[in-house]
Amino acid sequence: MVACLSSAPVKNARFLNSHTHNHSNNKPKFGSQEALNLLQKCSNFTHVKLVQAKIIRNNLSDDQLLVRKLLRLCFSYQKVDYATLIFDQIQNPHTFTWNFMIRAYNYNGNSQQALLLYNLMICEGFSPDKFTFPFVIKACLDHSALDKGKEVHGFAIKTGFWKDTFLSNTLMDLYFKCGDLDYARKLFDKMAVRSVVSWTTFVAGLVACGELDTARAAFDEMPMRNVVSWTAMINGYVKNQRPQEAFELFQRMQLANVRPNGFTLVGLLRACTELGSLELGRRIHEYALENGFKVGVFLGTALIDMYSKCGSIEDAKKVFEEMQKKSLATWNSMITSLGVHGFGKEALALFAQMEEANVRPDAITFVGVLFACVNTNNVEAGYSVCMFVSSAVTYNISIMKGT
Repeated sequence: MVACLSSAPVKNARFLNSHTHNHSNNKPKFGSQEALNLLQKCSNFTHVKLVQAKIIRNNLSDDQLLVRKLLRLCFSYQKVDYATLIFDQIQNPHTFTWNFMIRAYNYNGNSQQALLLYNLMICEGFSPDKFTFPFVIKACLDHSALDKGKEVHGFAIKTGFWKDTFLSNTLMDLYFKCGDLDYARKLFDKMAVRSVVSWTTFVAGLVACGELDTARAAFDEMPMRNVVSWTAMINGYVKNQRPQEAFELFQRMQLANVRPNGFTLVGLLRACTELGSLELGRRIHEYALENGFKVGVFLGTALIDMYSKCGSIEDAKKVFEEMQKKSLATWNSMITSLGVHGFGKEALALFAQMEEANVRPDAITFVGVLFACVNTNNVEAGYSVCMFVSSAVTYNISIMKGT
């Protein structure tokens, strides 16, 4: 029992000793490089804390490169509070260290904490740089803090960073996604240098806000376009029920020798669905296969949906069966498709397979299952409905009125 209790400390001591080099005078040397090497070999959070203690004992706590490595490891182990404690002990954090913490908070879903840290940075007199502002604007976007974003924008102008193209692109994205078209347009108009990302952000933002014709005018003015630009405009037409124009633009894209990506093809498949054209859908599928696109989860699910809605359940089933990986959306699409086409028994059997594959269903799954039950004209339908209700309770999914 004692041996079992003491085994962990012994292993931890071995971890430190096995990676500490002794020199000819038999005194172990432990400097910044040795600490970095040791941090790189940490395999759990206990190791991280042991190395941190060694760093403190050897008076290396002022080495902010080491500190940032420690912080990175803390966040990688989801030890956000511990990372905060380490940061709070730094006497004079470098701007790079402030930036790291702001970005890490936001990346870990704590945009409010990122904004509070930025406020603290400014209040304590530390100077931001051109990398600080995009991180903070991203936090404003994630926190839907438009007014704070405008405040940060103003401070960026005051501190001389307003000409930075990357910052302007990030701000434009914030304004569009928060619904402030006037600010986004003014910012774009004032940009001295516009990259292809700037133009694409502007076009995509206009599309998202329903300004499709204005977006197309801007798209046509672009001095250079990449696949993201083309895809944003194509998907804009699809979302606004203008599938014919989406295909016309895709033809222009091909003439410009721009290779589409998976998002382009998914948009075109949705256009096929809008048109109800099985032939066009098959051509897009063939194009994908001939040009080396793998039918993964995203593209495969879109194909299933297109084939089903265009009337070919057999093609939908074939795509589903050939997919090596399936997401919840994939299962939902296939179950619903089978139910809609009158294959209630197959839909229920597929739901059983889904359960066997340990895929957790959601409300959409159960709507599909219920639809399949309603369309199953036999005695088993009653039992299937009971199974649906039972499953809903088992998976803790509330069945709302009108669902």
